[in-house]
This record gives sequence, structure tokens and C-alpha cells, in this order.
Amino acid sequence: MMGFPDFEGLAMFAKVAEERSFARAAKALGVSVPTVSRAVSRLENRLGARLFNRTSRQLALTDFGLRLVDRAQRIYAEAEAAENAARELSSQPRGLIRLAVPMVFGRQWLAPILPDFFELYPDVSIDMHMSDAVVDLVGEGFDAALRIAVLPDSSLVAKRLAPVAPFILAAPSYLEKYGSPQHPRELAAHHCLGYAYRPRQDIWRFSNKAGEEEIVVPNGPLRATNSEALIPMALRGLGIVELPEFMAYEYLIDGRLKAILTDWTLPKGAVYFVTPSARARPAKVEALAEFFAARLSHPTWRWPQ
Repeated sequence: MMGFPDFEGLAMFAKVAEERSFARAAKALGVSVPTVSRAVSRLENRLGARLFNRTSRQLALTDFGLRLVDRAQRIYAEAEAAENAARELSSQPRGLIRLAVPMVFGRQWLAPILPDFFELYPDVSIDMHMSDAVVDLVGEGFDAALRIAVLPDSSLVAKRLAPVAPFILAAPSYLEKYGSPQHPRELAAHHCLGYAYRPRQDIWRFSNKAGEEEIVVPNGPLRATNSEALIPMALRGLGIVELPEFMAYEYLIDGRLKAILTDWTLPKGAVYFVTPSARARPAKVEALAEFFAARLSHPTWRWPQ
């Protein structure tokens, strides 16, 4: 067994044979003459025969070199064609993108705009994983994700697309029956609906302009891994719910839910486009990032605060 073939040696041998000169081959390949000379000598030693007859003025293939040169040149040409094809693929948006997105955001805000993306980039396809659980992009082989968070994951590359403010909401019928809390600590006596996939435990962190802070652990009849599952309970007047702005907007605008504790705020997050690395990002992923930046950076869900 001779081990892995010496593709570099074969390529440089083919180029020297084509150029009839070590110097011209080195220039064409963008390397030094000694580099080419060493590669050819290494190949000759490996094969146990000389490839060129060298004189001070001439360079000619040996009989052994003549028998090998066609195959070496085919190998070189195939490798060059493969590189060119790969370069073209990486520069044109095409291929599959594995994308992870939060469930409700994906359904409400991404799905309606994706047809526009596919019309712009018909050679791109998307495998969209919709879940509120935070996935391991690298470990699970995702190309990108949309994340809604207070801060992006520091181990990844994150581009901020749009702000997302959280709201504490209750139905008018709930407030009529139980009253409207004026301070976060009063929530301990209320039915608060919980969200299980909160990044930093299921707690509500309040602060106000005076610099006061209050931490509340929501306690009530329902806790779920999807915020959307909490909304029917809130609409029926059975609990207080925290919802991100992009979900709260439609209920605030038609009055089915009311914002409470408006003198207090929760940490404001944002929608981020997240990738494992910003270096050598494929054209397909770059196209998706630019599309999301254009379509999501001025959201219609913004609520006056």
C-alpha cells in the first residue's frame, strides 16, 4: 500500500509538462520554483522513475513521463473543474438551508413572507424546523436560526433584526373579577400563566424608572412550552399572561387583552438571525440573512410604549 495518492505532485507534474518549464509552471500555479521542483521530485521518488530529462536548456518528458502525463493532466483538469463548480455554487444562492425558528413567530411572521423569498431565489430550498426549544446549531447541523432573546448566544454570530418588547396582559373580564395589580409583587395573589422555554427560568423580571426591581415566579393553572397555548386561557379571563410584542399586538389593538403594570418593564429582547460563523458564509445563507433584514427590520407589530 502506498497510502493516499500524491495529487499535488501529479498536478504540478502535469503543469510542468504543459508549460515545458518549472519556472512557468510555478508562475501559473502561484507558487515558488523550489515548491514545484520538490513536488515533482517527491512524485518521482514515490513512483521510482524519472519523469523529466533535465538539461540547462531543455526539459523533456521521459518515456515513463510520457505514459503518465495524459492521466496526470486529466486529474488536474478534473480537480480544476471541481473547484470552479464549487466556487460557482458558493457564489450563487442555491441549495438547501436548514433553518430553526420559534414556532409562533415562524407561523405568524415567516411563513407569509417566504413565498417572496422563493420567488427571488428559486434555486434555494429551506428545511424549516419550528420549535420554541433552543437548538444546538452546530451539533444538530443547522445553517441558521432566528432567535428571540434579550441577548444573542455569545458562541454564535448574531445579527439583530428587530426589537421585541414583552407585555403583561389580562382580559378585561379577568381584571373586572380580580382587579388590576398595581405592583409586580401583587401578582403573587393572581393566576399567572407560565412559559416553560424561557431562556433563564420561568420568572418575570420587572424594573421601573425609579430603579426598583422585582422578580416574580408566575404561578397559575397552566404552564406550557408554547406561548400560543396560553392565549385561550387569558382570553377566557382565567389568567395573566406574558406575551412578546409580535404576539400581543393583535389582542392589544382590538382590546381583547389589556396591558397591565405599564409603569414597569420587562427586559426587552430582539429577533436575531444567528449562524455558526460569519466567515465564508454560503451565498444561500447570506441571501436569507439579507432578505430577513429587509423584511423584518421595520415590523408592523410595534406597539406604542
